[in-house]
Amino acid sequence: MSFWKAGIGGMIGFTIGGPIGGILGAIIGSKLSDDDGRRPSNNQKNQAAFFIALFACFAKIAKADGRVSKEEINKVDQFIKERFNFPPDQRAFAIQVFNHAKDDRNSFEAYAKQLASLLASNPSSLVMFYELLFELSMADGRLDKAEEALLISAINIFNIDPNLFETNKKKFVANLNNAYSILGVDESMSFNEIKKTYQRKRKEFHPDTLISKGLPDELLDKAKEKFIEIQTAFEEIEKKNKLN
Repeated sequence: MSFWKAGIGGMIGFTIGGPIGGILGAIIGSKLSDDDGRRPSNNQKNQAAFFIALFACFAKIAKADGRVSKEEINKVDQFIKERFNFPPDQRAFAIQVFNHAKDDRNSFEAYAKQLASLLASNPSSLVMFYELLFELSMADGRLDKAEEALLISAINIFNIDPNLFETNKKKFVANLNNAYSILGVDESMSFNEIKKTYQRKRKEFHPDTLISKGLPDELLDKAKEKFIEIQTAFEEIEKKNKLN
């Protein structure tokens, strides 16, 4: 983890506080310390909070229907080993967060609200966080009602585009590539309006912008995928516009 090298010890735990800092303290316990005496930057704290909240919310989503399925465990393992490419010690940490949050007293909403507060200035990171949650919820090929309720609550907590639930449902359930939905625009809008929306999203989701605002380096590939998705969607609409 990019924030790990900077020291995920006591200073991060104590300065974050809340359920996210609490789960860090519960896992690391007596090992919490500020080895080199340096305070972590806001980016480092936000990166730590992102991953701790992510695996805590993964646990809550996975157990929303009462049991954690084999498919969900495999998906979390895939995230750890392939998507984030964590080395062994950081894999162990992520698994500990997941296992602890699976049975702790903090709710999904508690973790989500704290993360939303910490990343209020970086809503694009919250959108990417949301998409990762949706991907896990579809690990077993279906969207359970309890999982759906949490995903809808996350939309409100993160204060992100309410259409993202249906957009992701189409993407993961029906496997549709709806260019208009990806950009969050309507087919009835003028091309110039669509282009302005595209240019804004292109800037917001540019990997360099996201990393500069605290997105962990391990999510760079995810950021690139999102950026390419936005670019491709606009190109499809642009191509259609030229044919008309």
